[in-house]
Amino acid sequence: MFKKVAILLACITSFVFANADTNKTSSPLKLNVIKNIKVAHKMSDLSKSCVECHAEKTPGIVADWKNSRHAHVGVSCMDCHSVEADNPMASAKVHPKDSNNHVSMMVSPKTCAKCHENEVKEFEESGHARGAMQMYAKPGMVKLMYHYEGADHPEYKMSPDTTGCAMCHGTIIKLDADKKPTPETWPTYGIGTVYPDGGIGGCKSCHSSHTFSIAEARKPAACASCHLGPDHPDIEIFNNSMHGHIFNAEGNTWKYDSAPDTWDVPDFRAPTCAACHMSGVGETTTTHNVSRRLKYNLWAPRSNVRTGGNDKAVDEYRKTGKLSVGTPLAGHPSGDPEQARAEMKLVCKACHSTTSTDNFFIMADKHVELYNVYFDEAKKMLDDLKAKKLLLEDEWSDEFQEIYYHLWHHEGRRMRQGALMNAPDYAHWHGVFEVKNDIRKLRKIYKERIETGKIH
Repeated sequence: MFKKVAILLACITSFVFANADTNKTSSPLKLNVIKNIKVAHKMSDLSKSCVECHAEKTPGIVADWKNSRHAHVGVSCMDCHSVEADNPMASAKVHPKDSNNHVSMMVSPKTCAKCHENEVKEFEESGHARGAMQMYAKPGMVKLMYHYEGADHPEYKMSPDTTGCAMCHGTIIKLDADKKPTPETWPTYGIGTVYPDGGIGGCKSCHSSHTFSIAEARKPAACASCHLGPDHPDIEIFNNSMHGHIFNAEGNTWKYDSAPDTWDVPDFRAPTCAACHMSGVGETTTTHNVSRRLKYNLWAPRSNVRTGGNDKAVDEYRKTGKLSVGTPLAGHPSGDPEQARAEMKLVCKACHSTTSTDNFFIMADKHVELYNVYFDEAKKMLDDLKAKKLLLEDEWSDEFQEIYYHLWHHEGRRMRQGALMNAPDYAHWHGVFEVKNDIRKLRKIYKERIETGKIH
């Protein structure tokens, strides 16, 4: 009944620009009821002049905007790019030059939050929000990017970060003397980008500008640009799963533009990334906290359950400008990993029986715990060698440390993520099979170093 009401509301409001529910609490059984509806079909003269000018200067941007829901309700350039003169991102000169208007070429989540308050708040509670902050908080990661990969070259050392890491993790945007973003930090599509005005996040990472399409964000390609490769091959894992098989066979025929909290079966026949982690499937409600339904942390060296509740990284960074590596991980707002799993199961049960769902997670969890057995042994050997000063300072020249890194960062992630996303080849051949090879290599190196007291 509730879902039918939501669908009716969606039909009525599908072409209006609505403020989100201002209620700060949510549960898996509570719909996001729209409280305030405001429609503005007219643009200001200044906005019209922007569109007319940029139709010549940047026609692709204007074409995208014209096809967006923003354009349909008169949300235009000035609503997103016009800022107060004292805004840290404000242009040094007025723009257009015959006005008293200041603009910013960057649009931070603080601007998006004026209309999408709940979505931005939920995002800040997710693991995505800490993408850049966490990367730059880790000395080992910084050294990898600039020293080992960038060769400490005075001109080129930033390129591994700018062209690679930051494009997914995000960056901390810096401005030059003319208040323009530096080439080392912008443009970026990184999900956890930190803006000069304090905004944190990358809305356009999933809803590419300037259409900001909800349908685009619901397709696996929105996630695949970052979640791929040897360390977290999630798009490959998806394609290896039965879900991916169904999507690749018929996904081009599915309906992707339903209003939030109404996108559900039979709009699609198998879930995409967004359906499981974000959408209001079955009895769940939508969320931009992609960590909300996750029981385990699958990317870290060891998989512990997520008991941190709301992520505190954003608050910590805004207060101190820094992020401690030990900041609690994002998870379910209750801090209860079993509540997170219960919500994920609600998604599964839209298509699967209770027995099928429960049995799947029982065995997938065992595979995660099996990985922990391997990791704990590897970590014990690493700590012992470190205490006996039998590790090289340059970890990338040290065979033991390099294999240890790949055990958790590559093979171990594939093992765990393959299991929980139903990808047999990644759970096994690209996962546990490689992990068991790694541990044997580590045992051999460890034995030689302990017996000889030397690093060979």
